[in-house]
Amino acid sequence: MGIGMAQRVRIADIAEELGLSSATVSNVIHGKTKKISDETVKRVQELLEERQYIPSMAGILLSQNDSRIIGVVVNDHMKYEGKVLEDAFVASSLNALMFELEKNGYFMMVKATTDWNEVVRLASMWNMDGMVLIGFCEADYQKLREKMHIPFVVYDGFFENPEKICNLTIDNYDGGRQVGEYLYRMGHQKVLCIADNYTCMDRERIEGCGAGLEEGELSFLQIPMQREARKHFYDEHLQMILSHSAIFAVSDVYAIEMMHFLQERGISVPEDISVIGFDNNALCENCHPRLTTVGQDAAERACAAVKAIQNLKEGSCEATMQILPVQLIIRDSVREETIYEHETGK
Repeated sequence: MGIGMAQRVRIADIAEELGLSSATVSNVIHGKTKKISDETVKRVQELLEERQYIPSMAGILLSQNDSRIIGVVVNDHMKYEGKVLEDAFVASSLNALMFELEKNGYFMMVKATTDWNEVVRLASMWNMDGMVLIGFCEADYQKLREKMHIPFVVYDGFFENPEKICNLTIDNYDGGRQVGEYLYRMGHQKVLCIADNYTCMDRERIEGCGAGLEEGELSFLQIPMQREARKHFYDEHLQMILSHSAIFAVSDVYAIEMMHFLQERGISVPEDISVIGFDNNALCENCHPRLTTVGQDAAERACAAVKAIQNLKEGSCEATMQILPVQLIIRDSVREETIYEHETGK
């Protein structure tokens, strides 16, 4: 019985034509040929090529002890409004991870979810070498550790005693401190911090800014997570916002959005009010004015993540908590305040 060109060739078809078992053909496809004669291997390979057999990559990977698959799970938080993979930080992280994993011979599988159980489900469905979890800062990682036996790395996790887990974070507090010190040096005495929460890394950035500001006054304004709601919120709080000489947004997205809001109302940045962000995403160089921000290196974190997974798999990972440095990047969105301006409010 012939096999049509439009019909996918099966292992059973190859085995039947050669008079071999399906297991023998499958072993040749998966490279398990130690107990198979060279002649049989050659016959199988030639017919596979002749019949244009397309192997199931998933089947091959799942059959190996070392699948080379790394799962990356991103928290699809409501604040992303269904566009989590478009977020500048998430996109930058995934881009850096993709290239670093490929460089080390791994495949990357991405999953966005708000369901913590999906992490376990994904790990159980695929024979993964490891996982990277992004955006689940206050999750119960120890409970997850008990359910999964593969190594995993957390971006910006907040938990104690992370046994057999690598918590890979940046120095959020120091980044905020650098912002506060810089604004104080530039003469800013009243600084407003904006964020959609006061937990995890955002809280560290804000507290660091307060420490760096020394004698200056630091205020905090919690903003809505939805974009449209933020516009109305900014309008309602405009006078309060303008009572400060500088704004520190805990992310570049919020910083650039704030600049656009102010400019649309005829308020100039930095002439009327200074703005500073955090992350150093690609938009910082392409907005006006160019945004002063705190830079975190996505490529450095991706490299550290891959090394941590490899070390955890080998059982040689000693540092379960790694804090990567950040650096203030000065551009054009902050101006120097004079003593006269402080005293007169001009």
